[in-house]
Amino acid sequence: MKILVSGGAGYIGSHTVIQLIAAGHDVVIVDNFSNANPTVLGRLEALTGTSIAAHSFDLTDLDKTEHLFATEDFDGVIHFAGHKAVGESVEKPLDYYENNLGSTFSLVRAMQRYDVDKMVFSSSATVYGEEQAGATEDRRTYATNPYGWTKVMQEQILRDVAVAAPQMRFALLRYFNPVGAHPSGTIGEDPSGIPNNLVPFIAQVAVGKRDRLLVFGDDYDTVDGTGVRDYIHVEDLAAGHIAALEALERSDVAVHTWNLGSGRGTSVLEMLRAFEKAVGRPIPYEIVPRRAGDIATSYADPSKANAELGWSTKKTIEDMCEDVWRWQSQNPQGFAG
Repeated sequence: MKILVSGGAGYIGSHTVIQLIAAGHDVVIVDNFSNANPTVLGRLEALTGTSIAAHSFDLTDLDKTEHLFATEDFDGVIHFAGHKAVGESVEKPLDYYENNLGSTFSLVRAMQRYDVDKMVFSSSATVYGEEQAGATEDRRTYATNPYGWTKVMQEQILRDVAVAAPQMRFALLRYFNPVGAHPSGTIGEDPSGIPNNLVPFIAQVAVGKRDRLLVFGDDYDTVDGTGVRDYIHVEDLAAGHIAALEALERSDVAVHTWNLGSGRGTSVLEMLRAFEKAVGRPIPYEIVPRRAGDIATSYADPSKANAELGWSTKKTIEDMCEDVWRWQSQNPQGFAG
């Protein structure tokens, strides 16, 4: 199949591109590079041994989106593109609603005009609000911030489209905390500014970019008082997208929803100790007050994806830390270096 990967130069998108090509699919990337570096394109071509078509524009531009569909014969779309920082979404809600919803509007309109009937959509555990522990796909959805609401709304939009256009097929993938990097150390997560997520922050402390890790709260009702999250290696996550795409190809159900996670929780301090093992030395940290809006525990129930997709996570927390450290130590300044 020829697959359009929106946001394909980003962290999860780039790892998914590699696996799509390995599975025999043709790939076209579209990315506005607001959260990605063009350097990744050359690295993807080196890793895959193939030339990858890439287009640089904003998917909220319907004319450009439809022009791309007119010039390519796509069989499906994997949709990663969108703003993704929870804190920033609170500060800039209109930007998040306009960008995240607008890009989906353009893509789906173009899909319908050019008879492309399959989309794998990058959703999030944020659609479970504060009720993320052991969440199953039938749990009610709501959000506690604008970023989360954009995911709730996009899921509903795609369900409504499926009712109006029964030939369309959508996979809504709700995943938890992606970490890790390609085993080569060539591509990985490269956040701009201060990382929003735990593992990139630990990695930047380990490589000397930051002086210490801030641990937000040690008085939660958890194994050691620190927040517990379900971490999934980005390569396992990419494999989940391939499995979902191939499931849509053979499905007669309009909308599928699958959690992608390990089903296990790891605390902040447990992750820190695993990363120290990968690095081979202690990493300085400081306990500070809780952040507003943080919850104690979040982990998936991935049993539906296990059963229906034949998919499960393969990589351990130790694998994640080793791969992140390989990426960060080889690229201390990220792609900019």
